[in-house]
Amino acid sequence: MFVAHKRKNVFRKESSQQSCERGFRKLEKYGFSFGSFGFGGTHVHFAANVPKKYSLMQAEIMLKRSSAMQIFAEKPNFLKLYPDRHFWSGYEHHQSMGVDWKAADTYIKNQERHHGVEVIRDVHGSQTAASGDTAGSSQIS
Repeated sequence: MFVAHKRKNVFRKESSQQSCERGFRKLEKYGFSFGSFGFGGTHVHFAANVPKKYSLMQAEIMLKRSSAMQIFAEKPNFLKLYPDRHFWSGYEHHQSMGVDWKAADTYIKNQERHHGVEVIRDVHGSQTAASGDTAGSSQIS
């Protein structure tokens, strides 16, 4: 679990959540793999497998850096909240030994309900600009 700096409620919007997840997933090219993600308004829970070649500290730095860079790239208004680009707090929680993965996955997926967070669904299905647009097309029979 990673917590936003100053526990600001930065994950209220679905688009912010997706930016964060995209930032984490950029590390898949380095061998990281991810399970579920769950956002509790001020923080993110996630399941990750980290390659053995990285220490816990290296992995944490990589995860926080990649996600913060992605968030600031996609959400420039976040620079108003974090002008020093210090997005994540120093707090993190790791748990891996003896975990009931099904229970952990359920907990991760239910963060909105667990924390009573109402997410603003500001992401709509992707549509291409040309889909359904016939203004410029000409069909010759």
